[in-house]
Amino acid sequence: MIHSCEHEVKQASETFRLCAVLSLSGGFQDAYTYVLRGGVFANAQTGNVVLMSQHLMLREWSAGIRYLFPLLSFALGIVVAEQIEHKYKNAARIHWRQIILLVEIIALAGVAFIPAPLDILANIIVSFTCAMQVQTFRKVHGYGYASTMCIGNLRAGTESMSAYFRSKDKNYLQKACHYYGIILFFAFGAGIGGILSTVLGIKAILISCLLLLIGFLMMGEKEIHHHSF
Repeated sequence: MIHSCEHEVKQASETFRLCAVLSLSGGFQDAYTYVLRGGVFANAQTGNVVLMSQHLMLREWSAGIRYLFPLLSFALGIVVAEQIEHKYKNAARIHWRQIILLVEIIALAGVAFIPAPLDILANIIVSFTCAMQVQTFRKVHGYGYASTMCIGNLRAGTESMSAYFRSKDKNYLQKACHYYGIILFFAFGAGIGGILSTVLGIKAILISCLLLLIGFLMMGEKEIHHHSF
């Protein structure tokens, strides 16, 4: 049986509202790179592996490489985020997770000015920032989650729902709702991202920067009391 988290003090980085904003941004970025930047996924690296392998098997080398670079950039983003955490974890003036968000905002703002012939560079940068985010923000109300992809959230949410049907423990239901809620925000962000990308063009990524800025400001709260959403 899992125990209720109500009335516990939680870091702002673990609140549902912040996770929802980050998931909106994550979905937006995936739609942006897929719609405008050559059909490459910023977050869903599994999809990139599949597409890369397909092209390489057909000896379509240039197309395959287009998917390889975001993969390598994603791995680099994990390393950089881990190093920032190690160096600034005890910083007094700013939370290390806010540093990550600032790096994301600056990098993605730069993507807005990268022309279409350099789509591969844009995808490299977006994948890098996505990796930093998924490495940095990994819990919502104490539950492990991912703000830039859905498969893990879907598995965990469905597992919790199954446990609720079996045990009738409402804590499992609450956990499942958290995961499904994150998926809905991600899907909404992806839908909006697809629409705005076609309307605004390559500068649409600035919407994601705005969402991350909101998240940065939310992180100003060092800790808050947990309540269900």
